Amino acid sequence: MKARISVVTLGVDNLEASLEFYRNGLGFPSEGIIGKEFEHGAVAFFDLQNGLKFAIFERSNVAHDAGVAQTGRSPTEFTIGHNVTSKAEVDAVMAQALSAGARPVKPAQDTFWGGYAGYFQDPDGHLWEVVFNPAFLPED
Repeated sequence: MKARISVVTLGVDNLEASLEFYRNGLGFPSEGIIGKEFEHGAVAFFDLQNGLKFAIFERSNVAHDAGVAQTGRSPTEFTIGHNVTSKAEVDAVMAQALSAGARPVKPAQDTFWGGYAGYFQDPDGHLWEVVFNPAFLPED
């Protein structure tokens, strides 16, 4: 299998609230919710770098689509790392997320491996790590 991940989808409890958080709070570009005309089809996509898509889809619809039982939240199952170019940018992104309604989890601080990082949770409890890692600097 080649590493061709093109879409990362998060299951959410409230699609409209999550769209508000990601589009208006964090500034992720999106055309909004599509697929409302289909039962279990409403979804929102966000354009990220290099053609990568980020999607939000109601948890019950993820379970229905995959044919599995819906389970409870577990923030430790999956984290999303958002790499930035400086400690100051970590602080700025953390502040933006918190002002958009994110829950602070771990304040930004120096790491044991030489970087600087902090964690927040989105409205559905997903963990985001905002990180300055000198070994993984983003291209922009």
